[in-house]
Amino acid sequence: MPSLFTKIIQGEIPCYKVAEDEHFIAFLDINPNAVGHTLCVPKQEINKIFDMEETHYLALMRFAHKVAKALEKTVPCERIGMAVIGLEVPHVHVHLIPINAMKDMTFQHKVPMDANALTALAQKIGAQL
Repeated sequence: MPSLFTKIIQGEIPCYKVAEDEHFIAFLDINPNAVGHTLCVPKQEINKIFDMEETHYLALMRFAHKVAKALEKTVPCERIGMAVIGLEVPHVHVHLIPINAMKDMTFQHKVPMDANALTALAQKIGAQL
């Protein structure tokens, strides 16, 4: 059964896309820890990040770096935090989270954002790429 992220990649479920290339997609988390919380996901469905081929893993990190730099230019923050947890959805994904305090990385504090705010933010971040 395809993962939630595979369904997003295939267009079966909508997302607030920030960036995309042949191998990866980045979109806003709809239940964000902070404004701008973005997920970078390989289009190939792989459950665990360290099961990725090294070249694919390094390409994901390059893609995430590019997205993080655009995010940093768009969302005021102290820095961009990065987390790879992998328990919520069995499909590799990198969380990029604009942070100002440690609590922004705990996944216990969420920021409500409506569809209009998510759409506008995704466009602003994408414009920085």
